[in-house]
Amino acid sequence: MDEITRDCLVSIAAFAAIFGIAYIYLVSRHRERITMLERGVDPKSFQKEEQPLKYGMMSIGIAIGTVAGGILKMNGVERNTSYISMIFLFSGISLVIYHLLTRTRK
Repeated sequence: MDEITRDCLVSIAAFAAIFGIAYIYLVSRHRERITMLERGVDPKSFQKEEQPLKYGMMSIGIAIGTVAGGILKMNGVERNTSYISMIFLFSGISLVIYHLLTRTRK
């Protein structure tokens, strides 16, 4: 198989998979909500509360991880290892801190 043909097929398959997952998610969510409305559940229960603190802390964790990865790279650690590990480490730490903050509020 030609390399270009293979690349096109992989791209089409990836797009189809993403579209399929999104379609199944949206259809099942719609069916669930229709069923809940038929049973008399309040529509306000469908609204999710925004979590700007969670997303903000995650973004800060990614930024700190990127900086820490750059520092490790300058000190001789392999580039891919330093960036990926530090981004995941600090993102995880930020989510744990978020959990601890929200747990004490409730």
